[in-house]
Amino acid sequence: MKRFLLFAILSLVFSVNADEGSDYRLGPGDYISISVYGEDDLSINVRIGSSGSISYPFLGDIEVQGLSAKQLEKKITSGLKGPYLVDPNITVSMLEYRPFYVNGEVKRPGSYPFQPGLTVERAISIAGGFTDRASRTKLSVERDSVYLDDVEDNKRIKRTVKLQDAVMPGDVLSVEQSFF
Repeated sequence: MKRFLLFAILSLVFSVNADEGSDYRLGPGDYISISVYGEDDLSINVRIGSSGSISYPFLGDIEVQGLSAKQLEKKITSGLKGPYLVDPNITVSMLEYRPFYVNGEVKRPGSYPFQPGLTVERAISIAGGFTDRASRTKLSVERDSVYLDDVEDNKRIKRTVKLQDAVMPGDVLSVEQSFF
C-alpha cells in the first residue's frame, strides 16, 4: 500500500511538472530557440517581435503570439514538410521569458525577469515589498486576453488578484494605496 501511495504521489508531481509549460502562450519579448534535428541552417534563436511574429528561413514571417511551443512546432513542421524536408523533427524551447511589471505602492516599481511559478506575493517581494501606504488587498493584474481562456477578443484585461494568484510574463501588477 505504501509503495502504491508513493507511486501515485510521484506520478501526480511529474505530470504536473510535465504539463506546466504546455499551457504557456508565446508573446512579444519572449526569446525562443527553434531546433531542427540535422539541419543547423534552420535552427535559430529569436526574440518574438512586438507584432507577435518571427521571421523564419523558407517560411517568412510566422505569427506566433498566443501559440504554445507545441503548436509552433506543429506549424513549422507542416511548413517545412514536403518541399523542404521529408520528416522534420522540430523542437521549440524557451530561452528567456518576457518580463513582468510591478507598479504602484511597492518600494522598487519596474520591470523584472519572469520566473516560472511566480505568484503575486513573490512578484511584490522582488519589487522590494509593500510601501507603508500599500493596500494588501487592492491588487490587480493587467494581462493580454489572448492568454485567457474565457475572453475572446485580443485586448488587455484588468482583473483583481490575491497574493497567491499566478503572475504571467508580460503581466502588469498594480498595488493601490490603502486609506487606513
